[in-house]
Amino acid sequence: MLVILERFVQEQGYSYMVMTGSTPIGSRQPAINKFNADPSVFVFLLTTRVGGLGVNLTGADRVVIYDPDWNPSTDSQARERAWRIGQRRDVTIYRLLTAGTIEEKIYHRER
Repeated sequence: MLVILERFVQEQGYSYMVMTGSTPIGSRQPAINKFNADPSVFVFLLTTRVGGLGVNLTGADRVVIYDPDWNPSTDSQARERAWRIGQRRDVTIYRLLTAGTIEEKIYHRER
C-alpha cells in the first residue's frame, strides 16, 4: 500500500519523504527533523510500526492511517505522533478502511 501511495504522491507532484523499516536508523531523525521544519515537504509516508514509537511529527496537522495494526496500541501510538508538545495546529486523524476486509474487522474490534 505504501508503494501505491508513494506513486500517487509522485504523480501529483507533491514534495514528500518516506520512512520504512528499511530506512537506516541514522537517517530517520534527520528525515523527521526536515519534515517538521520544512513546510515545502507536503507528505511524510510511514508505516505505523516505524512511525509509532519515538517519532515526533509536530510538522503534521493530518495523520492518515492506511495500514491498521492488529494491536490497537500500535495505531494509538501512530496517531499520537502529531499530538506532541510543540504542536501549534489542530490535528485531524483519518483512517482508511475498505468494507468487508480484515482491516474493517480490526477497526470494529478496537471499538
